[in-house]
Amino acid sequence: MHFSDRIQALKISPIRRLIPYADEAKAKGKKVYHLNIGQPDIKTPDEYFEAIKNFHPHTIAYQPSQGIKELREAISGYYQAMGVPFEPNEIYVTCGGSEALQFAVMILCDPGDEILVPEPFYANYNTFANLALAKLKAIPTTAETGFHLPSEKVIESLITPKTRAFWVSHPCNPTGTSYTPDEVQMLCRLAKKHDLFIIADEVYREFTYNKGSEGFMSFADSEDTRDRVIMVDSVSKRFSACGIRIGCIAIKNKEFLAQVMKLCQGRLSVSAVEQVGAAALYKTPKSYLQEVNKEYKMRRDVLYKGLKEIDGAVCHEPKGAFYTMVKFPIDSSEKFITWLLQEFDINGETTMAAPGNGFYADPNKGLDEMRIAYVLKKEDLEKALHILKNAVEAYPGRLEAIKA
Repeated sequence: MHFSDRIQALKISPIRRLIPYADEAKAKGKKVYHLNIGQPDIKTPDEYFEAIKNFHPHTIAYQPSQGIKELREAISGYYQAMGVPFEPNEIYVTCGGSEALQFAVMILCDPGDEILVPEPFYANYNTFANLALAKLKAIPTTAETGFHLPSEKVIESLITPKTRAFWVSHPCNPTGTSYTPDEVQMLCRLAKKHDLFIIADEVYREFTYNKGSEGFMSFADSEDTRDRVIMVDSVSKRFSACGIRIGCIAIKNKEFLAQVMKLCQGRLSVSAVEQVGAAALYKTPKSYLQEVNKEYKMRRDVLYKGLKEIDGAVCHEPKGAFYTMVKFPIDSSEKFITWLLQEFDINGETTMAAPGNGFYADPNKGLDEMRIAYVLKKEDLEKALHILKNAVEAYPGRLEAIKA
C-alpha cells in the first residue's frame, strides 16, 4: 500500500502523542494536571452565544470565499484601533489561524524553498512546511538567553537564494518569548534588504506582560514593510474560543492577496454560523481582555516562582503567550513525562507537559526541554508544580543521578 512522501514526512503532534499514557493513568484512578496543551479555561464571551442564538436565516448558504463583510469589518476595526490600517478588503477569513499559516507557505514556497524560523517553534509549522514541500531552517535560540534572537549578522548568514520568508510566533508558542522592538525592527530590516516576506503569527498579541521599553511591538507596526508582513490572527486564544476555528490573513499587498483568493475559493467558504459568532466577539468590552491578561499574568508569576524552586531548571521569565520552554536536568523529557504518568504520583495525582524535541526541526534537539502551558487555575497550577519539583528530584534519569 503506497502513501505519499509528503504525508509520511509528517509527524504525530508532540503536544498530544503522550495522551494515551495520560488516559491510562486516569483509568487507574490518577488525577492528571495537564500542562501539555494550550487550551484556555477562561469563559468565552457571551457576545458569541447571543449572536449564534439570533442567527436564523431561511437557508444557510455558501458565504463569500473572502469571508463575510461583517467579520472583515470587525477585524479591520480591531486593527485600526491598534494603529494598523488594514482595510476590510485586505483581510481574508480563514478556518482558524492554522489555515492562514498553511496558505502563506503554499503561496510563498516551491519544493525545496526555505523559511527561516526561530527554534524552538510551534510544532505544526513543520506540518505546514512539509505539506508545501518546503524546508524550515532554524534560527538558533537557547534557554539560557530566554530564547531571544541571535545577532543580525548571525541571522543574515542563514539567508540563501532559497530563502523566502521569516516565520515568527510573537509572542512565541512554545517559549513565551515576546520579541523586543529592536528584534522586530531587525527582522523587518533584513526582510526588506533581501526581498523576503515575514509570516507574523501574532495570535497571542493580547497575552503580553512587558512594560516600558520592552513593550510589545507588532510586525505590522513597521510602515516600511507592511507590504511584506503576512499577518496571521485568530479568535481562538484572544477570546478563549479555540473550537470556533476562525482566523484571518491580512496584508497590504494586492498581488499576495490575489493568490490568497485562489486558495479561499478552492475551499469554497468558512462556516457561516461561526463567522457570525466571531464578528460578535470583536464587540467584546475591552475589560474582558484586561481581566484575562491580569489572570494569565498571575498564573505566569505562579509558574515562574515554582520553576525557580526546581533545582537545575533553566528558565527565563516568559513575557508573553501562556507557555514557557524549560530546560531540566533530565536525560529525556519524553521518557520523563512517560515515567510521570506511569510510575510517579503524589497522593494519586500527577502531571504532564509536552516533550521539547517536538518543537525543533531536528528531533535530536531539545531532548532535555519541556513546553509548559500555564492554562490551569492558580490552585491546580501550584499542585502541578509541586508534583513536577518532586518528580524531577526522584526521576531515575536525572542527570546528576546518572553521573553519580
